[in-house]
Amino acid sequence: MGCCGSTEKKRDWKPLEDRQCTDILWLLLFAIFNIGMLFICGFAISTGAASRLISGYDSYGNICGQKNGKIPGIELSGQDQTSKKYVFFLDPCNVDVVRRKIKSMALCVSSCPEAELQTYEDLKKFAESNGSYLCSYELNPSTYPTDPNRATKCPKLPVPPSKSLPVFHRCTPADIACYSKFAEALITFVSDNSVLHRVIAGVMTSKEIIMGLCMLSLVLSIILMALIRFISAVLVWLLTAIVVLGSLGGTGVLWWLYVDHRVSANTTLPASELQVAEDNQKALLIYAIAATVFTIVLLLLMFFMRKRVALTIALFRVASKVFGHLPLLVMQPFWTFLTLMLFWVYWITVLLLLGTAGNPVKNNQTGLVEFQMAEPLQYMVWYHAVGLIWVSEFILACQQMTVAGAVVTYYFTRDKSQLPLTPIVSSAMRLMRYHLGTVAKGAFIITLVELPRLILTYIHSQLKGSENACARCMLKACVCCLWCLEKCLSFLNQNAYVATAINSTSFCTSARDAFIILAENALRVATINSVGDFVLFLGKVLIVSCTAFAGVLALNYQREYTVWVLPLIIVCIFAFLVAHCFLSIFEMVVDVLFLCFAIDTKYNDGSPGSEYYMDKALMEFVESSRKAEAEGKRAAGGDSREMKPMTRAGTSA
Repeated sequence: MGCCGSTEKKRDWKPLEDRQCTDILWLLLFAIFNIGMLFICGFAISTGAASRLISGYDSYGNICGQKNGKIPGIELSGQDQTSKKYVFFLDPCNVDVVRRKIKSMALCVSSCPEAELQTYEDLKKFAESNGSYLCSYELNPSTYPTDPNRATKCPKLPVPPSKSLPVFHRCTPADIACYSKFAEALITFVSDNSVLHRVIAGVMTSKEIIMGLCMLSLVLSIILMALIRFISAVLVWLLTAIVVLGSLGGTGVLWWLYVDHRVSANTTLPASELQVAEDNQKALLIYAIAATVFTIVLLLLMFFMRKRVALTIALFRVASKVFGHLPLLVMQPFWTFLTLMLFWVYWITVLLLLGTAGNPVKNNQTGLVEFQMAEPLQYMVWYHAVGLIWVSEFILACQQMTVAGAVVTYYFTRDKSQLPLTPIVSSAMRLMRYHLGTVAKGAFIITLVELPRLILTYIHSQLKGSENACARCMLKACVCCLWCLEKCLSFLNQNAYVATAINSTSFCTSARDAFIILAENALRVATINSVGDFVLFLGKVLIVSCTAFAGVLALNYQREYTVWVLPLIIVCIFAFLVAHCFLSIFEMVVDVLFLCFAIDTKYNDGSPGSEYYMDKALMEFVESSRKAEAEGKRAAGGDSREMKPMTRAGTSA
C-alpha cells in the first residue's frame, strides 16, 4: 500500500503544481469498515432494539405502545400495550451507582402521574380515572390498599410527580432532589446528598450567568488572537522573562526554606517533631537540587536558542496575517466540533441499540426480564469501539489537512490578490477529491496506538486496590510510553498532511519528506514547540483566569447561590475548550508555516529565478540572520553554520 519501503528517487518539492489521488486502497478499506458499522446499526434496528430503546419496555419484556409476543417462561409477557406508551419505574430514585442503572421494576402506563400520590388510595383513584395501573399487572386496582404484596408490587410512597421525556417516553421525576441520585451515579465520590442537591440547585439558578461567562470566554479568545498579531514580540519575550525569573525565584525560595529548616532542626525539639523536621529538610533539599538543575538547563536552552526565538515571533506575525486573509479558519473548529458531535450521537445511539438487542433472559433472583448480549454481539461492540476511535481521528485529520491546504495555498501564492475566493473551501474540496485515503491511513495509525492505550488504562483502573503494585507500575509505564508515541505520531502525521497538501504525495512518502525537513531544522522545531506552545498555553490560562475572575465577581452579587464550585468549574472547562479550539488552530497554522518556511529556504535563496515565497516578516528574519552570520564569520575568521539550511541546496531533496 505504498508504505515506507519505497525505492522512489529523491524529488524536488513542487508546491501546488500537480494533483493526484493518494492512498486509494486505504480509502477503500476505510469505506468498507464504515459499511460494516452501518451493518451493525441496521442489524440492531432489525432485531427490534430501536423500538425497545425509543419506546421502552417493562420488566416482563413487553415493549410499550405496541402488541407483544409471548416470551417462554415469562408469565406476564406478550401483553397488548398499545394504549400504554410510557415507562413508569416503581422506585425511580433507586440507582445502582456501580452499574449506572435504575434498580426498580418498570411498567407500561398510559400516563405519568403529574401530581404527588401519597397513599395507596391515591394509586387506586389514579388507576380508575385514566387506566394507568402503577402496580404490577397481576394486581387489581381495587385491591391496592389491602393487597399483601403491595410493598413489592406497587411504587414506593409517596410517588413523586413526573413528566415524560419528549422522545423516549420515560416517566422522569420532576423533583430536582431525585436528579441528585442520578448525578450521584456519575459522581461517585460525592457522599453528602444535601451538598450535591445544593450544587445542582446552584447550577440551575445560575444558568444565565454561566451562559454569559461562556460568551465572555469566546470574546476573550477572539481578542487574544487579534492582539497576538500586534504584540507578538513583546508577548514572547515577556513570557520568556517571566518563566526565567520565576525559575530563579522559585529555586532561591527552596534553598532559603532548606537553610531555614536546617537551622530550626538544630534547636531543641521533641523526638517526634525532630523526625518530621528531618523528613521535611530532606524533601526540601531534593526539591532545591531538582529546581536548580531545571533552572540551569532552562538558562542554557534560552542562551543557545535566543536567536531562534526571533523565528517564532516572525511566524506568529505571519500566522496573524493568515487569519486576516483566511477568516474562515476561525470557523473551522466549530465545523469539526459539530461533525464530531453528530458522529458521537450516532455512535452512542447505536451502542444503546446494541445494548437492547440481546436475548430476553429471566433473572432468577428478581424474576424480571433482562436483555443480555450474545457473544457475536459482543464482537460487534468491539468493532463499534474501534470505529469510534478511527472515525473520530479521521474527522480531526480532515481538519488538519484542510487547514494545511489553505495555509500552503496562502504561503506559496506570490501574489496574494490571486488567492481563491475561499481558500479554506477550496482546500476542503481538494481533500475530498484527492486525499481522503491519506487522511484515513494517518487516522488508522493513531488508532493502532490509541486503542491499546485505552485498553491498558481500563485494566489499570480495574487493578486499583489490588496488592500487585508491580503490575500496576508496569501498566502505568506502558500507558505513558504509548501516550508519548501517540503524541509523536500525531505531530508527524500533521506534517505529513502538510507535505501531501504541497506535493500531493502518499502518506508514507509525505511523512518521510516531512521528517527529513524537520530533522534538518531540529533546533528550530524545538524552539517553536517549546516557546510557541508555551506562549499559547499561557494564553489559554489567561482566558480561563479572566473568565473565572469574572465569574467570582458575578456570583458574588448573587448571594442566593449557596454553592459556586460547580458553576465555576463548568465555566472554566468551557473557557479552556473555547480557548483551546481557537489557539490550537493558531498553533497548527504556525506549524504549517514553519514547514513551508523550511522548504522555501532550502530550495530558494532570493536570487533572480529563485525568489522566496515567504512573507515580509520572515524575509526580515532571513536578512537579519544572514547579517548575523556574516558578522560571525568576520569575527571568528571561520565558517559559521548557523544559517547553513538557508542556502540553496541544489535541485534534489
